[in-house]
Amino acid sequence: MKVQLNIKGMSQHSEEVFPQYRNSACGPTTVYVILNYLGQQQLNQDVNSLYKLLGGTPIGLFKWRLIKRLRKHLGNDWIVADCSLYEALKQLDAGRPVAMKFDKYFTFQFNSKPTFKYHWVPLIGYEIKDSALYFIIHDNGSPNRESQIRVVRYAENEKVLSFVKIEPK
Repeated sequence: MKVQLNIKGMSQHSEEVFPQYRNSACGPTTVYVILNYLGQQQLNQDVNSLYKLLGGTPIGLFKWRLIKRLRKHLGNDWIVADCSLYEALKQLDAGRPVAMKFDKYFTFQFNSKPTFKYHWVPLIGYEIKDSALYFIIHDNGSPNRESQIRVVRYAENEKVLSFVKIEPK
């Protein structure tokens, strides 16, 4: 079984993003990509505006802050909330991407070897192969390349992952 949404990714290192934000702009870039896909860019927010609005910092964007500030920004017609793995998969089944955070540090998994140590990405799909769950993500790029679609195994990352759903009421 495979679900993959057709989403245009963006690099957090693109020319559009202020140089001083690039290293820590994965959260705002993830939200930007998701809002674009959901048709909410009439709010006229670019990644730099979202960085400020969501409370980005040089060490990244905290999940609680993303939820609180995006919920306030989008208003009462939207649900912005922490969600479980099951809910995240249901969001994808319903055609909505999910903000997924890798966080080795605040989950105290210092000895683990996840795909990313601390990074937000748009979760755009999943696949079940040989009884194993794989996530399809946009990785938000690097200084030398655009965002690309990657497949990561859930089992290798599960202890460091959290999910935020963004859906209309």
